[in-house]
Amino acid sequence: MALLSCRFYSETLGMSTSMTVILPQATRSQIGLNNAASSGKHKTLFLLHGLSDDDTIWARRTSIERYVAELGFAVIMPNLHRSFYTDMEYGEAYWTFLTEELPAVARSFFPLSEAREDNFVAGLSMGGYGAFKWALRHPERFAAAGSFSGALDIAARAKEIEAFDRTFKLIFGDKDIRGTDNDLLALLNQPNVQHDGIKPLLYQSCGTEDFLYKSNTAFRDACQKTDYELTYSEGPGGHDWSYWDEQIKQFLSWLPLGK
Repeated sequence: MALLSCRFYSETLGMSTSMTVILPQATRSQIGLNNAASSGKHKTLFLLHGLSDDDTIWARRTSIERYVAELGFAVIMPNLHRSFYTDMEYGEAYWTFLTEELPAVARSFFPLSEAREDNFVAGLSMGGYGAFKWALRHPERFAAAGSFSGALDIAARAKEIEAFDRTFKLIFGDKDIRGTDNDLLALLNQPNVQHDGIKPLLYQSCGTEDFLYKSNTAFRDACQKTDYELTYSEGPGGHDWSYWDEQIKQFLSWLPLGK
């Protein structure tokens, strides 16, 4: 595997930004790893960070590079700051950057597949919210999506946590999030007429001691009333990297590869 730190200019954000990238490399003599790589364009996982982190955090805190080695995956880990993966009311157009510019730029740099069945998105906490929002709003792009300890009931979260008032106001303004395209619970019931009703498979996990556990059960319960296929997992665990390291491994083994 190759691990790259990529710095590039974003036309959408009007500034330089970064992404950390894992690219597959087939090797025969490397000790301790069984690396695989396709001869064509690579299957791709877009992996999103949480509120206090950046594009480097998954590679620093987990064994993601080792976990994807045998799968021959490319992993794109972008830096989106404290944006909640949203076009901010008072700030930059991070949603547009994530969903439009980033994939185009990454595919111009690296041999990444554009096929829906070869693309997946996942994230933790704020990134879990971003991953599910991307998959629900663009089901034609992803075969599956994963959320680990995601901030999934964002409308309730915005009202509950005074400490994040400034962050939420910069992102969402004074508007009620409930029922908008930024509300995952509303997106679950949005008719998908444009794309013939196709839906990505969803993987959701949260520790029972996590402060976002209530947000996760709210999403789970809402999702189970729809025809989305949701795999839900919970167990002992908090909002920490020991839990997320295990969950990203579980997610990768769960992925519908070849389907």
